[in-house]
Amino acid sequence: MTASAPRPSASLVEESLAGARPRTFWLDPSVPGHDAPEAAPPLAGESTADLAVVGGGYAGLWTALLAKERDPGRDVVLIEARTCGWAASGRNGGFCSSSITHGFGNGAERWPEEIAALERMGRENLDGIEEAVRRYGIDAEFERTGEMAVATEYWQLEELEREAAELAELGYAPEVLTASQVRAEVDSPTYVGGMIDRSACAMVHPAKLAWGLREACLRLGVRIHEHSPVRGIASVRGGLRLASDGGAVTARRTAWATGAFPGPLRRLKHFVAPVYDYALMTEPLTAEQKAAIGWKGRHGIGDSANLFHYYRLTADNRILWGGYDVVYRYGGRIRPEHDQRPETFRRLAEHFFTTFPQLEGVRFGHSWGGVIDTCSRFCAFFGSAYQGRLAYTAGYTGLGVGATRFGAQVMLDRLEGGDTERTRSAMVRGRPIPFPPEPARYAGIALTLRATAAADRDRGRRNLWLRTLDRLGMGFNS
Repeated sequence: MTASAPRPSASLVEESLAGARPRTFWLDPSVPGHDAPEAAPPLAGESTADLAVVGGGYAGLWTALLAKERDPGRDVVLIEARTCGWAASGRNGGFCSSSITHGFGNGAERWPEEIAALERMGRENLDGIEEAVRRYGIDAEFERTGEMAVATEYWQLEELEREAAELAELGYAPEVLTASQVRAEVDSPTYVGGMIDRSACAMVHPAKLAWGLREACLRLGVRIHEHSPVRGIASVRGGLRLASDGGAVTARRTAWATGAFPGPLRRLKHFVAPVYDYALMTEPLTAEQKAAIGWKGRHGIGDSANLFHYYRLTADNRILWGGYDVVYRYGGRIRPEHDQRPETFRRLAEHFFTTFPQLEGVRFGHSWGGVIDTCSRFCAFFGSAYQGRLAYTAGYTGLGVGATRFGAQVMLDRLEGGDTERTRSAMVRGRPIPFPPEPARYAGIALTLRATAAADRDRGRRNLWLRTLDRLGMGFNS
């Protein structure tokens, strides 16, 4: 938010939140069209498979689907602790980005020699998602809209101009926009400029995408077991035995795609920190309200501070408004009660009306939160265990709607022994720096968040702590 923007009244904020349902909009069965599939039966007894996929979010669903596409005769089983899409894959903002590096800037800083290839592979990956949605008839409200990054301070605009120039050198065509040009797209008094890339992002309904991928997997013959948390992994003759409460499956190869929930794969706990992200959803805008902000297109929007907001229109013209706060609980605790955080919702609502004072009187219909699997490099990492019989991916840091398909390809490449452009890349071969144990982990994350907020208030200038993290390869990128 700009320091000079007027703050909405506390009563306006409280009234806007008064009727918000404390649940994820995308997963709310009371919303027309939100018809979740009937849960698959839990794992029971002993069984075998060529490939077991653990995790029914995007990463696991893409892995199972692509495995059957590569080899229709392969026996694939997918095991999910609850139901497919219930966690981050059903709770996000629905920004399906082409970036596999959590933004061009993060990738260019970490892998400058291969950023051109990473950017190309990311855009090819988004093309693949669009083609799969079409081919399988997935009704996920997929719209290849692009995304607009807006600047609310002039130092942010300078950074956007540099990024646009670097992308142009790679052959892409982002458009740098003046304040008046941005406000012609969407009108907010806080905007001083921006950049739009009209092909590098799509908007989707997150839960419908997960449900559609699940249905496509079933049609191709994937066996799915829900409400089947994997409690243990053991090497046995014939592969790995994955034990759940009521049964077990022994698979020759295993793909581990559990996001912020490492389970018995203990090594992930050193690299993944579960952080909470929160969002609000308005009631549908009237034609007059939508006209008041002049939102003509359907592209997603993100502002350009380090602690940023993301927002977009739904198919029925609600505004999803999320981001800004990043909350880590001591010890990485994940609890259902953490899904609601009133102080964050008040802050988000205040920022919403600062951005769009024209929408005074709009009310929020839903409020929710959920955990994101972040790591110290802020984009996916990959690895193997059990002598190469298990491959894993995690660490998507909130930008996994699109990148998880790339991660699924990497896991399958590794499990099949493939030597591909993906597996040869430094991004895939490298690992993030592990987080320290508690209490240093909690203290370090808290200090980093405070320093990042201070940088936003000081024209993006990074203090000694942030510069040290940059040198260590742990520079914070929300």
